[in-house]
Amino acid sequence: MKLNNWEEYKSAFKEVDKMIEEGFEGNPERETQILLLAKAIEEFEDTMQLMPVRQPTTLSEMIQYKMVERRLKQKDLAILLEISTARLSEILNGKRRITIDVAKKLYERLQISPDFILKSA
Repeated sequence: MKLNNWEEYKSAFKEVDKMIEEGFEGNPERETQILLLAKAIEEFEDTMQLMPVRQPTTLSEMIQYKMVERRLKQKDLAILLEISTARLSEILNGKRRITIDVAKKLYERLQISPDFILKSA
C-alpha cells in the first residue's frame, strides 16, 4: 500500500482511528491491515518535508535565525547585545567583525555555541 497525496494520508489516519476505536487485537486480518496502514503513513511522512529548515552556515545567518526564532527586531537585538543598531547592521552585512565582548554576549544571550562563533567569525 502506498499513499500518494494528503487526501489519502488523511483517509488512512481516519481508518486507523476507526480500527483502534472498534478494536483490532486478536483479529489477525485487522492487525495486518492496521500494520500496513501504519507503514504506509510512515513512508508518506518520510517523503514529505513538513518543515524544511536550512541550517545557518555563517554567523550572520545564525544571528538572523535567532532573531526570527525569538521574534526580535534588529533594534531589540542591538539593545540585548548592548551595541548600536549601526554596528549590528555592519556585523549582519559582513562589514564588521565581532569583538570578544559581542561573541560572549552572542553565546550568553542567544545561546549560539562558542564553537560555531569561532568557526564562522
